[in-house]
Amino acid sequence: MKTYENGRRAYRMMASVLAAATLSLSLAACVVEPAQPEVVRVAPPAPRAEAPPPPRPGFVWVNGHWKWAHGDYVWEPGHWKEVRVGYHWVPGHWAERGGGWAWIEGHWAS
Repeated sequence: MKTYENGRRAYRMMASVLAAATLSLSLAACVVEPAQPEVVRVAPPAPRAEAPPPPRPGFVWVNGHWKWAHGDYVWEPGHWKEVRVGYHWVPGHWAERGGGWAWIEGHWAS
């Protein structure tokens, strides 16, 4: 009886290892392409003048910008973002792309 139980236990363990290996290999084959920014045919309005607030230790001020939403530009106000040690903030911006405009998200860079 013990031999039967040991055999079942070994079979279950082997099946688990095989399933984990199969899952790992299938996930390793996944390639995730970065999302392409939406191209808007209408140029964004000029940025609004925003007076940044006084410096705040441990935070960086991210200026407001125009955001494309529901077929029109909407102003997204500036906000604070917590500093990432060893990185600097690269502001988002509108860039000409394929006969239109695309918003390039701000990001942290080293």
